[in-house]
Amino acid sequence: MSTKNKNLSVFETPVPSATNMRFGIVVSEWNYDITGALLAGAMKTLREAGCPDQNIHVHYVPGSFELPLGAQFFAEYTDVDAVIALGCVIRGDTPHFDYVCSGVTQGITQLQLNWNMPVAFGLLTVENKQQALDRAGGIHGNKGDEAAAAAIKMVNMQQEMESMSGTTKTKRDVN
Repeated sequence: MSTKNKNLSVFETPVPSATNMRFGIVVSEWNYDITGALLAGAMKTLREAGCPDQNIHVHYVPGSFELPLGAQFFAEYTDVDAVIALGCVIRGDTPHFDYVCSGVTQGITQLQLNWNMPVAFGLLTVENKQQALDRAGGIHGNKGDEAAAAAIKMVNMQQEMESMSGTTKTKRDVN
């Protein structure tokens, strides 16, 4: 979704209660001035939705490329309902930007489908630092807010579907 005329911190539909939900947040240390602001936004949204602090677990990875594996560690070794992946890749003078963005996108998509677990995509892919600042609490709101709201909504949807079908979520074996 384009953020040109959108504030990422304003939601068009209400965010469900997250009182009984558990979240893992994996945060890139690279560009931490940006990713730390994304984390603050995600934490604010989770708390406002009623998620208790003891149900929010944060871990850091060196860079955005490591976000999918960090998220998989949450899926594999914890009992969280969803993971929120937060990172920032700023375009440079080499194709490195394209490889990192593509790898993270594909990794998170594959992880969600393989583990039957929502993984919110809170990766900023921007041309310059100002665009990142604008989307990490600046004029376009905070992508961390949006990622947390997406995670809450997807957990809520999964819980509703499980309730309707009489089944419960199972993590897939990814051997």
